[in-house]
Amino acid sequence: MGVLDAFDTGILIAYLMLIFAMGFYFARGNHSTEQYFLGGRKFKGWVIGLSLTGTSISSITFLAYPGDAFKTNWLRFLPNLMLPLAVIVAAFWFLPRLRRGGFTAYEYLETRFGASIRAYGAVVFILAQLTRISMILYLLSLVIQTMTGLDAQLSVVTAGIFVAAYTILGGIKAVVWTDLVQTFVLLLGGILCLVTILDLLPGGWNQLLENAWHSGKISLSDTPGLAADWGFSLNHKTATMMLLVGLTSWLTEYSSNQNTVQRFCATKTAAEARKAMFICAAVSLPTWAFFMFLGTALYVFFNIFPDTTASAILNGDRKAEEILPFFITHYLPPGLVGLVIAAAIAAAMSSLDSSMNAIAMVTTSDIYRRFIAPGRADRDYLSVARGVTAATGVLMVAGALYLIDAETTTLQDTATILTALLAGGLLTIYLIGFFSSRCDALHILLGISSTIAYTAWTLTTGDGRFSYPFDLYYTGLIGNIVMFVIAWGSSFVIKPSRRHKTSAA
Repeated sequence: MGVLDAFDTGILIAYLMLIFAMGFYFARGNHSTEQYFLGGRKFKGWVIGLSLTGTSISSITFLAYPGDAFKTNWLRFLPNLMLPLAVIVAAFWFLPRLRRGGFTAYEYLETRFGASIRAYGAVVFILAQLTRISMILYLLSLVIQTMTGLDAQLSVVTAGIFVAAYTILGGIKAVVWTDLVQTFVLLLGGILCLVTILDLLPGGWNQLLENAWHSGKISLSDTPGLAADWGFSLNHKTATMMLLVGLTSWLTEYSSNQNTVQRFCATKTAAEARKAMFICAAVSLPTWAFFMFLGTALYVFFNIFPDTTASAILNGDRKAEEILPFFITHYLPPGLVGLVIAAAIAAAMSSLDSSMNAIAMVTTSDIYRRFIAPGRADRDYLSVARGVTAATGVLMVAGALYLIDAETTTLQDTATILTALLAGGLLTIYLIGFFSSRCDALHILLGISSTIAYTAWTLTTGDGRFSYPFDLYYTGLIGNIVMFVIAWGSSFVIKPSRRHKTSAA
């Protein structure tokens, strides 16, 4: 049975109608693939910056970050601190090279290394994004299920169809402008939750901060209450290693993630693209910190006002991501529930629509147009793009349905591990391409083969009978090292061909 009253239901319906109307409105100008994927390359930097923020914060921010901070502490926030450094590197070294291409980040790989490397980059991106959007849709279904009383499966299907519909219609313009609206709605929803907690706590801010500090909930250690470990280690999480994981992750994001590169190419100029990157970093970092703090505040709240559901989450009997929806439904005053549910939905849709459009762009441009059906009329590729978006929606729903019964510690934890596993050494490939003329396609293919073998070993031995010599958080970092050692090292044994011995600098 749902918990929404008539007023809250009206707010939620009005919000969803607004989002769908925007998708329908922007469908009018999509008569070419460039319009559908890049909006005619006319966006200003501030619009793209806030759109990038909406994409990066997602449901993992709105639900998984509070869940993680509620159940553990702030250790997993540390990778985010490396975003500003990654943005500076990307803005002045990556951006000029990536904007020279056409539609996607992987066209650069063909220019530098050949068509086979382009295909690899495209396939790795598609697999990683399908995994990510399945997680986000699953989180969205938790909210819908809690708020409306729909069962989990129906919640997943309903949400998936809605997001797919307006993304198919509106293309990148709908994605960018709805992301901008959804960013503000998400922030408003989080603020309303924190204000409610502070109002209900007898001691307000002071009680919240004192309780959190004495409970070790703002610790940077993997074990609450212990001091942060700033050493180097591969077999357990340390603060230093988490920063290195973050740097690797964000450099990968700003070099090879089509969600991000697509926005670079959609701006009017490179200067506007840089402005977008700096705005995204300036807004995203405090937003992530805020939602981690919201999880800490929820811990303090349920420490003062114990509840069996909160205790079950802390004990691992229920999923950590359920804590914020539970608080919304049981403790927010009437009239605010609809706004906060809209915020939770906004968090999911701002990432789902971006990834679906990017997957369609990569599949159409890097796979279909390049390898399967080159030389066709643009309207044919536009039809394929819409069809791929629809197919992506189906796969996303299937993945979210699988996650309903999956066993995870926290979804933020799972997301970090899967992102590392699916990174595929892409960062190293781009870094070699950007800053060296040494390697060619053969060396990169040798590195890719070794990285795939390493990743396959990681996946197939994770059955509980094998003790990894490293923490799974470091999988992506190690994968990039494997890629570099094999690709770069083989170039000293196998002489690079003259055809590829050119630098992309």
